[in-house]
Amino acid sequence: MNNLVVYIDLIFLANLVIDGILLALTAWMRRVKPRWWRLVLSSVVGALYVVMMFVPQLSFLFTFLIKFGLSLIMLWIAFGFASLQSYLRNLGAFYMVNFAAAGGIIGVHYLLQNSGELFSGIWYTTSGGLSFELKVGFWFACITFFVVVFAFKAVQTTKRKTENREALLGEVSVWIGSAKISCVGLLDTGNQLSDPLTRTPVMVMEAALWEAHLPQGWSKQLMEGEPDKLIMGLAAEEFEWQDRLRLVPYRGVNRGAAFMLALKPDRVRIELGGFEYSASKVLIGLDGGTLSGDRAYRAIIHPALTEGEGTPKINAHSADMDAPSHNGGTGSEPGEAKNAG
Repeated sequence: MNNLVVYIDLIFLANLVIDGILLALTAWMRRVKPRWWRLVLSSVVGALYVVMMFVPQLSFLFTFLIKFGLSLIMLWIAFGFASLQSYLRNLGAFYMVNFAAAGGIIGVHYLLQNSGELFSGIWYTTSGGLSFELKVGFWFACITFFVVVFAFKAVQTTKRKTENREALLGEVSVWIGSAKISCVGLLDTGNQLSDPLTRTPVMVMEAALWEAHLPQGWSKQLMEGEPDKLIMGLAAEEFEWQDRLRLVPYRGVNRGAAFMLALKPDRVRIELGGFEYSASKVLIGLDGGTLSGDRAYRAIIHPALTEGEGTPKINAHSADMDAPSHNGGTGSEPGEAKNAG
């Protein structure tokens, strides 16, 4: 007869680490930074509870109310009780992390099973119902747990980055003469690109947006660089916006000084965060490449263009009834200064 050997110390340490990771992930999701000793103490309480299951006299502790009460105690130890609302949010995040980890382990377990192993765990009860028996190995559960937690954190990190980026996305509209170009722009708070002579801020846009208004082949040549050669060879060409062209010097990452071809617009309108911002002292830098790999935005908004008080969007469009239409309207807006700055 084989004797069953249970290593209590191994089970305690494994659950100590797992509880600690779950609590740390909960803190990361809630964007709080509890003290490390609180997380350790809470993990010890959780690990001790698992060890109690091997004491037959304490079997009464393994009920739903006791388990739920233990989770409340663990959260109180780890995060304290600042307010009921904060405590309930911590509780929701804690259970969401736990259910994601447990569901991932079960899902991977059944994914790796073949049909024979799966049906051997299904049996009929005397009442005619079905029962399912789940047998997951200790080391399989531990290894899968870390894989699932890593994947969960990666997904949440990507989601958080997307949400943060979407908060900085706004609708950009640029008018030059009778032409209007609109696209989605990303507010870059670290962008300090400006004309060194006039200190005019530069908002970068993809040159492809202006391809219909630029001389033939300019978009391709801008992608290859050296925009100063485009202006030097412009004498033989007719370009109605020739007086709006500017060359803005800048220093790129891991490269020396370079020039960016820019246009002087009549007006720029930015709709961001429920407000509308207008500016006439601005340059539109033309980038020959793609600013966003997923095409989420096609312009980089200079932070100076959103400084000050904006106009609420609810009233913004009423003042824009006479704005020229996309790529060919009737003219500039009333009272608009041309070639300002």
